[in-house]
Amino acid sequence: MRAFLLLFLIFPILELYVFFKVSSSIGFFPALLLIFAGSALGVLVVRVAGLATALRARESLQRGELPAEDMFHGLMLALAGGLLLIPGFISDVVGLLLLLPFVRRLFVSKLRSRAEAQAMRQRAFADDPFEGARPGPQGRVPREPNVIEGEYEHRDK
Repeated sequence: MRAFLLLFLIFPILELYVFFKVSSSIGFFPALLLIFAGSALGVLVVRVAGLATALRARESLQRGELPAEDMFHGLMLALAGGLLLIPGFISDVVGLLLLLPFVRRLFVSKLRSRAEAQAMRQRAFADDPFEGARPGPQGRVPREPNVIEGEYEHRDK
């Protein structure tokens, strides 16, 4: 959490520093034009990527598949568009990197491996509620509550 707070405080300063360096190299108005072009590209990416992701997810659902892969790619494209919308060159470079398919695949594989590891950690310490259960008519496994049956006797001393 501290690292995020530190990044949140330092990031605008870094963006201003990079903008100052770029504007001193190429001029203020060309640098400002680049910032506006990046924001316009971000708006375009968010619009097109959102629509394309929704269409791919609907096609996957119609085929009876879970659109997890499409949703991850859509999330990465939305993140790329959001970073392009933020004024600044550092966020634009990171947003442009996220637009590249191989970078998105790398991030998706990292996210998937972390999610699988998290699921395995949670499953390791939980009882298996579906052990020995058979799927019902809709293909779902009925949930049974964790109940321990027994008898007890209350004794006062």
